[in-house]
Amino acid sequence: MSELTTKTANNRGSIIKIAAFAIILAVTGVILSNSFFYAEPGYIYHVRTVMGNEEVVTEVGYKFYPFGRYNAWKRAMTVQAARGASGNAIRAEKDSDNTSASLPPMSIMFLDQVDAHAEATVRFAIPSDHESFLKLAHEYRSPENLLRTALMPAFKETLQANASLMSAEEYYSGGRTEFNSEFENQMSNGIYLVKREEVEIRSSKQAKASANAALGTEQEQYGEDSKTMFVVKKVLSEDGLPKRKTQRFINYGITVVSALVTDMRPNQKFVERMQLKQKASADRAIAREQRVQEEEQRLLAIARGEREVAERQAKAKVEQIQKTTEAETEKQLAITSAEKLKAQAAIAKETAEINFEKAKIEAETKRTLAEAEAYQKKVILEADNALAQKLEAEIKIQQLWAEAFSKRQVPSTVFGSNGAGGAPVGSDAEVKAFMQMLTLDAAKRLNYDRDVNKSK
Repeated sequence: MSELTTKTANNRGSIIKIAAFAIILAVTGVILSNSFFYAEPGYIYHVRTVMGNEEVVTEVGYKFYPFGRYNAWKRAMTVQAARGASGNAIRAEKDSDNTSASLPPMSIMFLDQVDAHAEATVRFAIPSDHESFLKLAHEYRSPENLLRTALMPAFKETLQANASLMSAEEYYSGGRTEFNSEFENQMSNGIYLVKREEVEIRSSKQAKASANAALGTEQEQYGEDSKTMFVVKKVLSEDGLPKRKTQRFINYGITVVSALVTDMRPNQKFVERMQLKQKASADRAIAREQRVQEEEQRLLAIARGEREVAERQAKAKVEQIQKTTEAETEKQLAITSAEKLKAQAAIAKETAEINFEKAKIEAETKRTLAEAEAYQKKVILEADNALAQKLEAEIKIQQLWAEAFSKRQVPSTVFGSNGAGGAPVGSDAEVKAFMQMLTLDAAKRLNYDRDVNKSK
C-alpha cells in the first residue's frame, strides 16, 4: 500500500513539473511575441515602449519592443484615381503590393465649364529622419489618418484647381503636356492663387465680304469680328512671383515623388462637339487639299499649255532656223556659183583675150605669110609668066579628060553618019573635038597663054 502511494506521489510531481515547464514556455512565448517584430523593407516603424520611449525603426530585421506598440508607415504612399476603384477606399498598409489609397476617377471642371473625369496618380515620400517622422506621427497618428485628412484632400483640390487654369478646348488642342506639368508643379509647390476675368478679343482677320452693298468697302462694324473669353490670371506678389496656397503636408517633410495625369474623359456633349469640330476640320482640310489640288491642276494646265506653246515655238524656231540655214546655204551656194561663173567668165574673158591676141597674132602671121607667099608667087609668076602652074594645071586637065575618056561607056561599034547636019553619034573624032573644046574653055578660064614666051 505504501509503495502504491509513493508511486502516485511521484507521478503527481512529474505532472506538476511538466505543467510548470509548459507554463514557463507559454509565458516566455507571450513575452517574446509581444517584445519582437520583423521590420519589412520599404516601411518605417513608429515604436512605443512600456516605459514611454519612442523609437523610429528604418532598418530591416527583428526589432525588440518590450510590451510596447508600433505602427508601420510606408516610405512612399500613393493616391490614385482610376476606374474600378470604390469611393474613398483605403487599403491596408501592410499590403505592399497595392496602392495606399484608390479613388474612382475625379470629376473636374475646365475653365470653359466642360466637366470631365480625370484619372491621376500621385506618389508621396514620407520623411525618414527621427525628428520629422515623429512630428508627422504625432500629428496624424496613423497612415490611414494621414491619407484621409491630408494627402487625399490635397490630391483632389490640386487636380480640380489645375483644371480651372485652362479650357477643355485648349487641353485637347495641344495643352495636355502643360496641364500635366502644372499639376505636378502645384502638387509639389502649392496651388496658384488665381482670379477669373472676362475679356473681349477682336479678330485680326479682315472681312472679305460686305454686309451692306450700299456702303461698298466702307462697312460698319457689326460685332462678328470679336468674341468674349474667360481668362484666368495668376495673382502675383510684390516681387512678381505667383502667389501660392502652400500644401500642408510639405510642413511635415512629405515630398511629392511624381504626379501624373493618365487619362481625361470629357462629357458626351463635349465629345460630340469635338467630333463635329473634328469633322469640320477634316472637311476644311479636305477642301483645302482639294483647293490645292485644283490650284495644282490649274498650274499644271498652265504649265502644259506653256509647254505646248514652248514646243510649238521651239518647233517653229527649229523650222525657221532650218529654213534660214537652207536659205543662207542656197544664198551662199548662189554666191559661190555666181562667183564661180564670174571667175569662169573672167577666165573665159582672159582666155578669149589671149585667144584673140593669139588669133590676131596668128592672123597677122598668116597674113604676113600669105603676103609673103603671094609676093613670092607674084614674083615667080612675073618671072616666068606662071609657067609651072600653067603646066601643072594643063597636065591635071588633060589627065581628067583622059581618065574620063577612058572610062566612057560606049558600044564597040557605032553606026552613024558624019554628014553635015547629022546628029552626033559619039565617035572618037567627036569626043576628041569635044575634049579640045573643053580644054580651050578651061584655058580661057585659067586665063593663061599656052604659048611659051621667049625671054627678052
